[in-house]
Amino acid sequence: MSSVANSLRLIKAFSEDEYEIGISDLAKRLGLAKSTVHRLASTLLEEGILEQNPADGKYHPGLALFELGAMVRRKMDFTMEARPFLRALMEKTGETVHLAILDHDSILYIITHESKQALRMGSKVGTRVPAHSTAVGKTLLAFQPDEEIDRIIARGLPASTPNTIVDAKALRRELAAVRARDYALDDEESEIGLRSIAAPIRVYSGNV
Repeated sequence: MSSVANSLRLIKAFSEDEYEIGISDLAKRLGLAKSTVHRLASTLLEEGILEQNPADGKYHPGLALFELGAMVRRKMDFTMEARPFLRALMEKTGETVHLAILDHDSILYIITHESKQALRMGSKVGTRVPAHSTAVGKTLLAFQPDEEIDRIIARGLPASTPNTIVDAKALRRELAAVRARDYALDDEESEIGLRSIAAPIRVYSGNV
């Protein structure tokens, strides 16, 4: 069997009930040597198809799979529930509306409803934008653990415009303000002439 076929079998081994699986268990299920499974998993890890839990070394599906799914418009339950609210917000404001998640160092759009105006912000599902220079990014980043914020800051804060926050202390102050008011603003920080607002969506526990 080819490496491609075995890679697909490896990906399909994961399920909701078994979201994380170690190399030994994967090797048993696939009937392959652990060295072969490790090689396949390492390649999938490099491509973002799999991710690895640093605590125990087990693997789980990566968000790159979601990006691939977005290209064929695969709908997930929570996105189906969110769509009518996002469309209503777009209709009410007349502006482009996004639903996004924080994926490592960047923001990934998983739902977009573009404005119907001639002059509008263009957007596509699967688009990635910086976390530190966008309203949606600062909203999601503000509610991350301190160590996650530190990690992203350590990777650098490149400027997209003269208004982009590129100083670590200034960004931390901005994120504290976002937490206090529960929304974030992008005042031409990601693109000149573009201003936006974003607010967190919380689960029943109150977590973002």
